[in-house]
Amino acid sequence: MPRIDDKAFYEAAIKIHGITAMGLNWHSNLSQEIRFDVILEMLPNDLESFTLCDAGCGFGDFYTFMEKNFQMCKKYIGVDALEFMCNVAKEKTGCEIIQADICKESLPHADYYICSDAMNVLSEFETHLFIRNCFSACSIGFIFNILHGDFDTTTYNYTTTQQIENIAKELGVKCVTYSQGYMENDITVGFFK
Repeated sequence: MPRIDDKAFYEAAIKIHGITAMGLNWHSNLSQEIRFDVILEMLPNDLESFTLCDAGCGFGDFYTFMEKNFQMCKKYIGVDALEFMCNVAKEKTGCEIIQADICKESLPHADYYICSDAMNVLSEFETHLFIRNCFSACSIGFIFNILHGDFDTTTYNYTTTQQIENIAKELGVKCVTYSQGYMENDITVGFFK
């Protein structure tokens, strides 16, 4: 079970903030873009040669961030569990957007998978499933940011470096990269094959 009802969690924020970064429970557009920038830095410069799947794509904001930064991929696919977000992302991006439970369902193949903080309201077990499924569906790497630390809250899931290392070992990740310090209690991780 998720730590919270994610549908209610996002619907409440959208009701207040609309189709914005804050509607996705980000603190601000800036905090969303800081995390997106770190992910983009971990992706190859010749991104237009690769397919990219955005796991937990929300409103497709990473796609528009790539456009704004002139760093487009060959093909973008978004995946999200919530129908409303998928509908907005389809309209906003014009790309293939799939409604699916990333922890349980088969995912499309892509060169790279990315995820920006979509795992923060999952349980530790679900986070493990999410990472495993995304890493299995990519041919090169999975880059994700997640809340980092050893905190116990009723809403958010924090992950320690040791937990990340354990998952990487179990999945046979050949190269793990980290980026920290851009935001308190946040880490971006690259799992590469």
